[in-house]
Amino acid sequence: MNRAAFFDAIRRDMKPLAPETVAGIEALLDAGRELPLHHMANVLAQVRRETGGWMAPIKETVMPHHKNKNPSDADVIRRLDRAFAAGKLPWVKSAYWRGGAFGRGQIQITHDYNYAKFGVKKYDDALALNVSARIAVEGMRDGMFTGRKLADYDFPAAINNPASTNPRRIVNGKDGSDAEVAKSHSMFAAALLDAGWASVAMQSDPQGWLQLFIAAITRLFRGK
Repeated sequence: MNRAAFFDAIRRDMKPLAPETVAGIEALLDAGRELPLHHMANVLAQVRRETGGWMAPIKETVMPHHKNKNPSDADVIRRLDRAFAAGKLPWVKSAYWRGGAFGRGQIQITHDYNYAKFGVKKYDDALALNVSARIAVEGMRDGMFTGRKLADYDFPAAINNPASTNPRRIVNGKDGSDAEVAKSHSMFAAALLDAGWASVAMQSDPQGWLQLFIAAITRLFRGK
């Protein structure tokens, strides 16, 4: 894959690309090197939504407008305590964050049992690029976030599915972001295709190469 071509393509829609954003994407591409093109595109699209476009690991409560993308744990806990007290977290039954098990990563994991499920022994390890990217890829590939996994969906058509069967459900519930994630998926898929993405598995699978070739020819005749 020509990564320079890939980043040139996504810069048309993602400006500017901070060094941390580039590093986050690179880590995801490394972790997802065995994924089919549309599976990789969906991982990138879901992470874009989950991080507010930052693409690098963040802590829970960090919003796109925050200049400080790495607040102290104490600040995160205070923010969550305030939101909880104000009734802004109606789905939360207990304050899981007070012991430090709040969300971290490109797709944030919360609660001690989820950290353990992904083999993370120290909370802040989920902020390390290689760990965070592994969690994002494995979680979506194996259905470890919501029980739904990438292989459950017929991409690319699935990105236009109704909410109940939309692949956004791999990561999150019905949060109104399906169209946003679908748009990002299409953008990332086009960039991966133009850059010559081929998963490690596809490199030894002639049928996979044939499918990639057909997709490229189809895009050419549609007048990309």
